[in-house]
Amino acid sequence: MASAITEQRVVVVGAGMGGLAAALRLSAAGRQVTVLEAATAPGGKMRHVSAGGRNFDAGPTVLTMKWAFDSLLEACGTTLDREILMETAGVIARHYWEGGACLDLHANVADSVRAIRDFAGKREADGYQAFARDSRRVFELLKDTFIDATRPNPITLSRRVGLSKPGALFALKPFSSLWSVLGDYFSDERLRQLFGRYATYCGSSPYLAPATLMLVAHVEQEGVWIPEGGMHAVARKFADLAVGLGAEIRYGAKVAEIVSSPDGRSVSGVKLESGEFVPAGQVVFNGDAAALPKLLGHSNAKKRAGAKTARSQSALVVCGLAEPDGVPLAHHTVFFSENYRAEFDAVFDRGEAPKDPTVYVCAQDRTAAGRRNGGANPDTVERIYCLTNLPPDGDRHDYTEQELNQCLTAMDRRMAANGLVLRRDQTAQVVTAPDTFEQLFPATGGGLYGQPSHGWMASFQRQGARSSLKGLFLAGGSVHPGPGVPMALLSGKIAAETLLADHPSTGRSHPVAIAGGISTRPATAGVTPSR
Repeated sequence: MASAITEQRVVVVGAGMGGLAAALRLSAAGRQVTVLEAATAPGGKMRHVSAGGRNFDAGPTVLTMKWAFDSLLEACGTTLDREILMETAGVIARHYWEGGACLDLHANVADSVRAIRDFAGKREADGYQAFARDSRRVFELLKDTFIDATRPNPITLSRRVGLSKPGALFALKPFSSLWSVLGDYFSDERLRQLFGRYATYCGSSPYLAPATLMLVAHVEQEGVWIPEGGMHAVARKFADLAVGLGAEIRYGAKVAEIVSSPDGRSVSGVKLESGEFVPAGQVVFNGDAAALPKLLGHSNAKKRAGAKTARSQSALVVCGLAEPDGVPLAHHTVFFSENYRAEFDAVFDRGEAPKDPTVYVCAQDRTAAGRRNGGANPDTVERIYCLTNLPPDGDRHDYTEQELNQCLTAMDRRMAANGLVLRRDQTAQVVTAPDTFEQLFPATGGGLYGQPSHGWMASFQRQGARSSLKGLFLAGGSVHPGPGVPMALLSGKIAAETLLADHPSTGRSHPVAIAGGISTRPATAGVTPSR
């Protein structure tokens, strides 16, 4: 029989945002937590790379849903504002089309209404006002019933929203595609492109994803923040806070197997690639759910993992030093292709790189509105991050240098058609394609968001925090409530709170952090702190 100490020990597999959130919540509740991370730093997809002697955010570049961070950190005796210096973005993103037509979307709805009126006329501005109002309603209906809650099914969600409120259920628009519903608000196809792009935030096609994703518009209106030091700095701060609460974080510790008890009904710990066995009463797995069959390592793995699911989009990400010339960049800038549907047909129908991709650019040395940080000379090189969507084929396709160059050429061609020329320093750039993402995040093919949100049932098909194996809990962007940094954070919080409910503590230690990550309990010996 496992010892009482082992029963109270929790192993968290993966120091991505979901794993860090789980570690924080569990440590604040007094649990003994060990986080095992294969990489040499925390963050998971919130990773960073170095090029030309400079550090780059190479994953998510924006922080939203600040309330989710504060909800978690409240249990640790602090807030996000106390821990991270952030710029509040007045300009959410700048958008360019063929020939340099430009539209800034603002956090303030009234400012966006004025910008859209100047860009496309009064009818489109009125449509945006209606869209902003309806996206707010969708968000408010789902915030406490779905987003920050255990995974419902269609029936329980209906009960949570209110069966006596059929108008509320209808407002969610689950049976219509995002693209089709956008046509009710906008006749200008450029605006449908702009707001249809919200589907790509979860690796999906706006032509297949439900209109419910319009709630992302309200998420951005509630606030977009740019953390000092980038998003990777947020991951490092969360790791520091977890260590301050007594958690142990071990980097370079790749888990090879989640080990079951002799009867196969519950977890007993994990085995590392080194052969070391780490016993635990409970395990929180913060990785893609598609990796579970291999990690479970027993005859019931396939049954427990369930049927194979579709994959979300992957990406080509280029981080490097460059000199931009032409149209002015904001911190977040999007260069739209001419044929939007062709992009998604290429990725999802044919499994090919789009010939004319939409390009997302993050100018990491600029403020939200585009001013160079620190008064730097605008003629000097700056840190530029570019992203285009690719199919999730990294487990069956090794991208050649020629293929990568073709993708980069298509990317540069589109930006130039929309007014931007990037003079790249090819000796100071890092290129990441689906095959590399597959190495970083096994069993995904490089798909960065779990399964795509295609069809009204997709959100209900994501796994919840509980698995069928007693003591094994799931977190991360591939499980409920879905992908994205704040959603992954919520998944970790939900997993931790589910674990605490299922396995009440018999201990008496309940440390609480205060601002700066100081704990009422000493840090565990042997901790590898994040700096």
